[in-house]
Amino acid sequence: MNKLLALVTVAILASSVIAADGGINEATNLNETDFESMEYSNVVYEEQEFTISLTLKNESTNISQINWITQVCINSGVCYPPKTIEMNTSDNKTWTASVVVDEDASYLNWRIDQIDDNDTVVRVPDTGFGWKIWSDCWYDGEEWGGNDTSCMTEEENDSVPGFIFPLTLSAIIVAGLMIQRSEGKYE
Repeated sequence: MNKLLALVTVAILASSVIAADGGINEATNLNETDFESMEYSNVVYEEQEFTISLTLKNESTNISQINWITQVCINSGVCYPPKTIEMNTSDNKTWTASVVVDEDASYLNWRIDQIDDNDTVVRVPDTGFGWKIWSDCWYDGEEWGGNDTSCMTEEENDSVPGFIFPLTLSAIIVAGLMIQRSEGKYE
């Protein structure tokens, strides 16, 4: 029974950690990278082009290609598969790329993959996406936000309320333990 109580406690705590803060942009620190700076808008607009410009600290590096890996997440809670966009440069110091943001976008995630002359890939950040820019009209699963209200609806969210997930998980765990226990009695 103590194991079950521990599992239920972990499930409840995990559900509260999963929620993200809507409308708060995120950016990875570039100090330990080959990048001097990155410029981009602090808002994503649906069905419009979003552009980044990345400047290297030293143009004599052996970087042969830089890929911008983007992912758009929309107001329904769906995140589309990541897209790889090869960045362009004319001077090997400043690299640029653009993406047209999908309709109903909540936010745009991205990371950078730099590839050197030996085809070695350095990912910034090492794991996950390092940047998140929220749209001008977003829904984070709990509340609406942004300067534009055109995407906001009065309909109730069809998703399951936060407290239901731990209860459902607990019921599944209890059922599994009961089955395991009953199978043990008949052996």
